Amino acid sequence: MKLVLALLVLSCGAVTAGTKKAPKRPHILMILADDMGYQDVGFRGSDIMTPNIDRLAGEGVVLENHYVMPQCSPTRSSLMSGRHAIRTGFWQGNIKPKEEWGLRLEETTMPEMLKSNGYATHGIGKWHCGLYTWKHTPAQRGFDSYLGLYLGAQGYYTHKNSGSHDFREDYYDENGDFVDNILTNLTGQYNTGIFTERAISIIEDHDSAQPLFLYLSYTAPHGPLQAPSEDVARFTAHMPKSKNNRKKYATMVSLMDEGIGSVVDALDQKDMRDNTLIVFTSDNGAVYGATGSNYPLRGGKKSLFEGGVRAVSFVNSPLLHKTGYVNTNLHHVTDWYATFQRLARDTTDQRSARDTTDQRLARDTNDQETKPQLPIDGLNIWRSIAHNESSEREEVLMNFRVHSMINTNNSDHEFLQSSYGEGKPQFAVEYNTDLLDSKSNDFFVIRWKNWKLFDGTYIEQAWSKKNALKNSSVGDYSGGGGTGTGIKLFDLTSDPREERNVAEENPGIVEEILEKKEGYLTKMTRINKRSSSSAGKAGGQWMPWVENEL
Repeated sequence: MKLVLALLVLSCGAVTAGTKKAPKRPHILMILADDMGYQDVGFRGSDIMTPNIDRLAGEGVVLENHYVMPQCSPTRSSLMSGRHAIRTGFWQGNIKPKEEWGLRLEETTMPEMLKSNGYATHGIGKWHCGLYTWKHTPAQRGFDSYLGLYLGAQGYYTHKNSGSHDFREDYYDENGDFVDNILTNLTGQYNTGIFTERAISIIEDHDSAQPLFLYLSYTAPHGPLQAPSEDVARFTAHMPKSKNNRKKYATMVSLMDEGIGSVVDALDQKDMRDNTLIVFTSDNGAVYGATGSNYPLRGGKKSLFEGGVRAVSFVNSPLLHKTGYVNTNLHHVTDWYATFQRLARDTTDQRSARDTTDQRLARDTNDQETKPQLPIDGLNIWRSIAHNESSEREEVLMNFRVHSMINTNNSDHEFLQSSYGEGKPQFAVEYNTDLLDSKSNDFFVIRWKNWKLFDGTYIEQAWSKKNALKNSSVGDYSGGGGTGTGIKLFDLTSDPREERNVAEENPGIVEEILEKKEGYLTKMTRINKRSSSSAGKAGGQWMPWVENEL
């Protein structure tokens, strides 16, 4: 079914076309999959059909050690801000639909930064960075337009979450006024197809003289498991009949793959491909024990084992100097902010932004106000991905949870000073203890070089089988952080499956890594208790419900 939607493209100026030697503000296509398994692509031997992803990865660079957060909101907030979850408050986990918090307004988002450097910025698909005030919604965080959902999941045909509609087109009209267009007329149309068609429409209507940032955030293959029956037959006839849920999941991935191929074709037809950087990643691993496969890695979504945080990822661009190989450098989702900032020729000194509290002025969505650029955690990885040079990154913090950093009072939207760090205050978000996994307590999990250390009480999961629904063993919860018995150390070079704890054999390594905790505490944001309300779904439509913003 053909989707016809109005699109307002705001003009911000021209750009010099990039070259292979020094790309000048290239177009950027950032593609995010949702809960996709590490193994669920053809180039890793999956039984799922992904010919377009396989081709783009094969002609580009596979990022073997690209790390994300173990859940949706934390990864997306880190991508949008270039800052780790310990800074933004998302170390606590996902935003639930009724909760009154989000990516704080003091954060300069990726589209805000790119927009201030002359980019047209358009978002499609899943947001999941907050909706309780209008100022937290994507078209008021730097996107010229946004089509999709504010929440973290919905029916692929109904476009509803908890019985209320969550599908809209947001943009600014010719007078500069914000427009929120609820799209109730799309019931029965499949999410993935809608998102793909919108991306194609944006590319076709775009003035290629202006750099384009297109954020294509598919909901696939996140649940619910829904796919057109004719496509299930088309994509999974080679799979065992007993794997009905796996077939639906596979079809969701294959339809996304087909859409990606169509979007890339649109770039070719528009003669934009030669100056476009394509980045693909999942926001976390597949749900452990369900329909996706993170084989051969351990664990899945919500866990900090490799299967939860090491995402399937690649880059593709004619601007890359070296292609057709697997890049094994360490990369983190926050690095894309710093890399895009460099490619956009932003004037910010990245080292200063990372290592000090120096501030830069960044325009807001409507270029009427200024706000500080907070210190970022990402590194510019262009030389790593374009030339396969060594990366500056030696470590990746998987996550750090400290319950003493939860404020015990109930004051709403209070700005708090970190009790550990010095310098400017860090702003707080609100907190709900129900969000934390009851089996998980304080923990510190980090990769340093080839070593990965777990300390505390954390979710422990086992291993997925290749292309299978069943797991080798039932995961349990352990760690004993309260008794000091929760340390695990893995050598990922010799043990990528995290099967052998070598902490006792390497006490010096353990001690050296644990000394890093205090440094991360100085960067950590204290968080408050947070409230929730059903007011956002009144009237059968999800809408912001709080008037007073942070």
